[in-house]
Amino acid sequence: MSIRRLILPVLGAVLMWPAVAYGQSPALDDAYQSYSALNAQGRYREAVAAAERAVRLGEQEFGPNHLNVAAFASDLALLYARQERYAEAEASMKRALAIREQALDGGDPEVATNLNNLAGLFHNQGKFGKAEPLFKEALVIREMALGPDHPGVAVVLNNLAVLYQAQGRFADAEPLYERSLAIREKALGPDHVSVAATLKNYAALLRETGRETEATRMETRVRQIRDKHAAETP
Repeated sequence: MSIRRLILPVLGAVLMWPAVAYGQSPALDDAYQSYSALNAQGRYREAVAAAERAVRLGEQEFGPNHLNVAAFASDLALLYARQERYAEAEASMKRALAIREQALDGGDPEVATNLNNLAGLFHNQGKFGKAEPLFKEALVIREMALGPDHPGVAVVLNNLAVLYQAQGRFADAEPLYERSLAIREKALGPDHVSVAATLKNYAALLRETGRETEATRMETRVRQIRDKHAAETP
């Protein structure tokens, strides 16, 4: 079975906490800027050290249960995950989730993001039973907060489908891929890279269930989308 390993979907997107927040010191701003830049360069070991420093400074400046600390802890968790330091990633993600659940409404999209990422950590460790309810909870929150046709909903649908596919639950996975694909095509356009990601996963499912012709058609479309983006990149 050859399906794409789940990529925690928002490492790039999570690192969007503003460079200068109210009351933020130059030292904390430097730590934030450092781990953002190091992450972008793929220098994850160094990025972890900077993110750990940001968490410590954030605790000192805002208090241990501030939402800014949750943002740093969430980023740190994903950086740990990049290095497969899953125990540390889980602890940091759970801390971020607890802060956000306490400070925000339980139906806030930020809570759903943490749930999705924590589920992704469990998935990558083969802890499917722990991952599934978290993905489902994230899906419900995003559907209610963002609407059923939002691209953020498509992300969780895709991830839950990957989880089912990894367990051979193809009948459960396929309708999720179909819905994720439909949302992304409508919201982002048929040639978006996120559309290609879902198509790639869906094509793998089709091959695993003996539908070679359909799989080949999807794989061809994936290549066309990627070739188009490669040609447009200077």
